[in-house]
Amino acid sequence: MSQFPGYPEHRRRFEVRPGIHMSYLDEGPRDGEVVVMLHGNPSWSYYWRTLVAGLADRYRCIVPDHVGMGLSDKPDDRPTASPRYDYTLQSRVDDLEALLRHAGVDDATPVTLAVHDWGGMIGFGWALSHAAQVKRLVVLNTAAFPMPAAKQMPWQIALGRDYFVGEVIIRAFNAFSAGASYFGVERKMPADVRRAYVAPYDSWKNRISTIRFMQDIPLRPGDKAWPLLEAAGKALPSFADRPAFIGWGLKDFVFDHHFLERFRADLPRAQVHAFEDAGHYVLEDRHEVLVPAIRAFLDANPLA
Repeated sequence: MSQFPGYPEHRRRFEVRPGIHMSYLDEGPRDGEVVVMLHGNPSWSYYWRTLVAGLADRYRCIVPDHVGMGLSDKPDDRPTASPRYDYTLQSRVDDLEALLRHAGVDDATPVTLAVHDWGGMIGFGWALSHAAQVKRLVVLNTAAFPMPAAKQMPWQIALGRDYFVGEVIIRAFNAFSAGASYFGVERKMPADVRRAYVAPYDSWKNRISTIRFMQDIPLRPGDKAWPLLEAAGKALPSFADRPAFIGWGLKDFVFDHHFLERFRADLPRAQVHAFEDAGHYVLEDRHEVLVPAIRAFLDANPLA
């Protein structure tokens, strides 16, 4: 039995920075329309496996594990570390740029962005300088703008973001990844799938990125990621002329209806599928509906 059920066997790696390797999937025909799928925290590219399986006969699916996540290297960020990695939103955007260059996706290559969780901030951050390449959008429980004013920061996130005790709990007990595999879904994950989600985060050292992502959440001017997120939010309405698909789990306690309403407002022509019986990991809860719906959306909006 595979350690990661449903996940492609052929994983690729490349040196995204000196001494630091990124793991990624590159499935489907090399001349297929490119779909870039970006995961968030605390998941990894495993989240996208059902969509890859549903598209890869025709579409070229490029799916990275962000540095520190999944099967990518998990370097330290201490000043004395070698190699050292700066776990910031800008680093993630730069890594995506490097991956796509490595994969031969140049500025003239049309791209479909599929984003979830932090993937929205990373993908739309990259799109700030590649807007002309982005031809279609697939948006699943994510953000590409500062937190809506009406939304309260959930205490579970604030604990990890702002308090040392939160970091200890997350890094000592894998509390965030393990908790998300239970509370991020409405339909209980099979045990082997849940194990696959948490497997990459099996030690204090290997959980560094799950906490650094939380600590990098931009809430106000002065936060390191704020300028990039603010710029992405201002640019979001400029994508309203592209075909867009929004899939949303309404039981998500972080990316809830406040975020969905902002996407609806900025992308008013989007095709929206919202599910009362799905949570944050909406592809886990409703992949039987979402995968064929996304496939139909892409087929109906060809790039040529």
